[in-house]
Amino acid sequence: MDATMAVKPTTAVKTKPKRNVRNRILKNRYIYLMILPGLIYFVLFKYIPMVGLAISFEDFQPYRGMFGGPWVGFEYFHQLFTDPAFWMILKNTLILFGLNLLIFFPIPIVLALMLNEIKVQFFKRSVQTIIYIPYFMSWVIVVSITYVLLTTDDGIINGILVELGHQKINFLLSTSWFRPIYVLQNIWQGAGWGTIIYLAAITSIDPGLYEAAKMDGASRLRQIWHITLPAIRSVIVILLILKIGQVLDLGYEHVYLMLNSMNRSVAEIIDTYVYTAGLQEGQWSYSTAIGFFKSLIGLILVMGANWLAKKVGEEGVY
Repeated sequence: MDATMAVKPTTAVKTKPKRNVRNRILKNRYIYLMILPGLIYFVLFKYIPMVGLAISFEDFQPYRGMFGGPWVGFEYFHQLFTDPAFWMILKNTLILFGLNLLIFFPIPIVLALMLNEIKVQFFKRSVQTIIYIPYFMSWVIVVSITYVLLTTDDGIINGILVELGHQKINFLLSTSWFRPIYVLQNIWQGAGWGTIIYLAAITSIDPGLYEAAKMDGASRLRQIWHITLPAIRSVIVILLILKIGQVLDLGYEHVYLMLNSMNRSVAEIIDTYVYTAGLQEGQWSYSTAIGFFKSLIGLILVMGANWLAKKVGEEGVY
């Protein structure tokens, strides 16, 4: 009897967690159904294709199949790290990422703080809509607008320079103008999206905090510094961690549309190099090794940034 009674509580303890998991799933089944399309997308287009990383370790030929080529180990990674062109491309990628992080990343925060101070709702919503519209434009349209503005033939900017008595500037072929143009395009196209995220975080702040600060004589700048910014700090940290993970992933389409033979020395980045080496030159294994390296660096940086965020008291991404 004593042995039987001792076993029963153990059995109950083992089955209880399973019941709790089942109950939580049933209780939140509609939420899980909403997550399902996104989960399927990531499984099909992000995780299953990771099997293809194996071709970076073999001499891949399409007619042999994914695993039909001879195994070469780290030969293509050795080729990658000994290629002088790769280090030039890596430097260009890091410089563009650094400019995005230092210049572009804070701008949505500043815009959100400025919009939050506008009391006229019609004007506030109008400005918010205007800066948000470019986010829905493809990079083809953004770059086409840039060409119309900056071309030396009939460009508006060069027309203004000539009217002011200056010489025309070939912005589109210049190595010194590529990076400023790239950053400005990113700001114009993406700042509105980030602004909406920060504005949503600001709306969750308790208005009573501002009332108390007013009673203590705090100015608007003091309220922003001591109330608004600390309240949205967790959102800033999460977006910063995600941004750091994109250190080598600047986007192929944007840069490729701006790339030409004159600015290639500063405009060629890892994404465009992978396209050139893989699709145009047929170096499948080599381009896959480059992509593998890029993904690995992004993963390490995200995990490192997340660990650092938790060390300083933030929640992090996971």
